[in-house]
Amino acid sequence: MGKGWCLFFLFWPVAAVVSCAAAPLIGWSFPYDNAQAASNLGIRIDSLFYLILAITALVFVGTQAVLVYALWRSANNRDERAQYIHGNHKLELIWSIIPGAILLFLALYQMNLWADFRFKNHYPEAAVKDPLAEVTARQFEWRFRYPAIGKQLQPKPQPDDLYTVNELHVPFGKPVLIQLRSDDVQHSFFLPALRIKQDALPGLQIPVWFEANKPGVYDLVCAELCGWGHYKMKAHVIVQPEAEYQAYLKNLTQQQSYDGLGKIAANENGSESEAAE
Repeated sequence: MGKGWCLFFLFWPVAAVVSCAAAPLIGWSFPYDNAQAASNLGIRIDSLFYLILAITALVFVGTQAVLVYALWRSANNRDERAQYIHGNHKLELIWSIIPGAILLFLALYQMNLWADFRFKNHYPEAAVKDPLAEVTARQFEWRFRYPAIGKQLQPKPQPDDLYTVNELHVPFGKPVLIQLRSDDVQHSFFLPALRIKQDALPGLQIPVWFEANKPGVYDLVCAELCGWGHYKMKAHVIVQPEAEYQAYLKNLTQQQSYDGLGKIAANENGSESEAAE
């Protein structure tokens, strides 16, 4: 093998490292503001990802360096002949034990994070006692059911519950819990900016909690191929101050309580009066 091939195999690892290092500068990175998660839980998830990325990057650079060195050495020494060996037990032990130790370390390192996100006994107590809404995934939309103002969410729909489609409002400054379910096939509740993802399964009601660290409008998408309209199953989660959230619920209550019998009509003098049909 000539030196040209050595340079060829050197070019691609270098190109991969450079492109990965430059990706955040051109927006090829995690979603949201400066690639930083919009929740404290998401920031911890990102930290775990970066740790794994650093470990894999070191392994990648090390193995590619050894590969290029071996190719370059063989290209410069045409007289040295390759030798067949059956194996090396020490090397086999080393490259088995070290990856195993790394995986064990990662498994133990992420346990607290996983427990805080997935184990119900680690959920914020206030969020568990007072769930915000029920989220129902269906082909191809998201439906949200809130309890009436001053009431708690019940497992079964109540006559005065409030409903919206593809727009979930959340109060800022406290953790919230939603009850996730599916009306038909398997879907996946995914908030990219908050790093929250949970499958919605038919027949199950799954609690999911999150807390945004700043107000804003965040995308909610389905991350599970659920049919021909999967591409358009998109909604928004609007995180707003408590006062605005309560005002939204009051407005939603008024809209939903309107029976269609009364309306605002203008009389001949241009003033407004209430009329009944």
